[in-house]
Amino acid sequence: MNREKWRFEIFRNTLDESGYGTLIYLIHTPSGPVSFISFVAELDADDRTDRVIAEKWDMCFTLFNGIPSDADIKRLSRELPYQEAGRLSESELVMSRANKSVRLFNSVIDCLASGVQPDVVEIMKIGYLIRTTAVYGNGKFGVMDFHEVKQSTPFGLPFQAEMLTVYMARQLSIDLVEHIAKQRDQAQAVGLSRELKRAIGVGNATGLGMAPFLIGHPQLIGQWIKIRESAIVIAKSRSKVTRQKLNHFKKLIERAEGHLKQWQTEDPRQAERILVLKEEVTRLKIELSQINDDQSVWQQLSDWALQNTSMECQELLNSLILEIYPNEINELENMMGVDEFTYFDPSMGLVELKNCIEMRYAWALDVDFEHLDSQHYFWYVSQEKEEPRLGKRYLEPGCELEMKVGIARDVSALYKTIRDLDSNDKCSSVADLLRLHPKFRHIVSRIQSLTDFEYAEIQNNLLGRECLPIDLLRCKLAIFGATRFDPKSNLWTRITLFQGAPLHDEIDRDFADDWAFPVVPLTTSAAASS
Repeated sequence: MNREKWRFEIFRNTLDESGYGTLIYLIHTPSGPVSFISFVAELDADDRTDRVIAEKWDMCFTLFNGIPSDADIKRLSRELPYQEAGRLSESELVMSRANKSVRLFNSVIDCLASGVQPDVVEIMKIGYLIRTTAVYGNGKFGVMDFHEVKQSTPFGLPFQAEMLTVYMARQLSIDLVEHIAKQRDQAQAVGLSRELKRAIGVGNATGLGMAPFLIGHPQLIGQWIKIRESAIVIAKSRSKVTRQKLNHFKKLIERAEGHLKQWQTEDPRQAERILVLKEEVTRLKIELSQINDDQSVWQQLSDWALQNTSMECQELLNSLILEIYPNEINELENMMGVDEFTYFDPSMGLVELKNCIEMRYAWALDVDFEHLDSQHYFWYVSQEKEEPRLGKRYLEPGCELEMKVGIARDVSALYKTIRDLDSNDKCSSVADLLRLHPKFRHIVSRIQSLTDFEYAEIQNNLLGRECLPIDLLRCKLAIFGATRFDPKSNLWTRITLFQGAPLHDEIDRDFADDWAFPVVPLTTSAAASS
């Protein structure tokens, strides 16, 4: 958006004094306009739930391809509020919805209507005015399929349209509180300061539903990780670090320190990690000050961190280094997509397949699936909640309905079957094997399809007693730029998106691509935003 100088304007606003009605934003891109269409309605407290199967929400919205006609708006005002019972068209790219963070939402309105800025500490505790759950795209409920999105819209990569929708939902939440405050007191009300506007993100509650996505789209996940690793290699290969780059890096460390101080969680495991990370960052700064040679500074720091700090600190360092070289790595963004495919070669020799398993899946072969703990869990979809769940295999019914996420178990069983084949079976190819054991077709195809994707598989037994799904969720959420990772259990978490991001009327400014590790200002001006 910054490079292409996108422009944003309000296309239609029918919000009443309570903030209910229609608000439509027009977004001008070099490839043509798209529109963010939102409907805000009154919601009884008894109907407010963040569950994905909820039938009513405070607001719902869609990203529309082009400029909507009156007929389009009328149709969407009828269908969108029905949520998953409604039906959309190929003019829509994304459908989503959100609920207010009621206490903070109302508190901010009260302050603005009284002519003062909200308490920054209260903003910091929550970090958002609204929170979303599912953000649907790729043909869901009738919206445009991603294949067509790539061909006829500005969004050529996975999740670009969805992330823009979330970014605009943030703007919607800011405009809503300002609008309602102004309606309460035309003379005295003020708008949010720019510092506080940037400090506001969009909340999101994410559960087990995200984990099967990582299993079901291994080529895409593998490509994402590969590109990140490639970016790290490019950044760390800078042999000579200029004074300007070094000063930028030092400022980023200071910002990251401030971000860590404001990162709050009640989860004991993550809270302990943050405490350790704070101490390690202090030592990282000392180590940096003692490096006199400007050759291979990043590699020196990385080698030190590898030996002396936790994985949290090592990955924080990687992220900081990436921020120093946007011009060198930004083009890798265009490689963040992949045309996913399924490959199956029945003529492959069993010796080749066995060697491939030994080379790529040694981690799976290390698991003893004869031990009960190795198959402690099974994953299934709840018929009532329509969400993935974890069941305990030996205590709960339903394992016959389990999802195919036990990749390690399936690979291990396949390998054992190949190894134990009797010479009388005369098996030499995949076709011969599957003639006797057709149940292995899906795992054979998966292994063959991922031959060229080094990072495609999650190298963990997702059925084992020690499995922590929350780590899978954090991986994907981090790729989306999520901050304030706040686990509520081992199964779901809250996060914030776009906190610290430039506002829509700041997209063309120099700092628009420099907002990693946002820090909420502890003091703000009481004046209205400019």
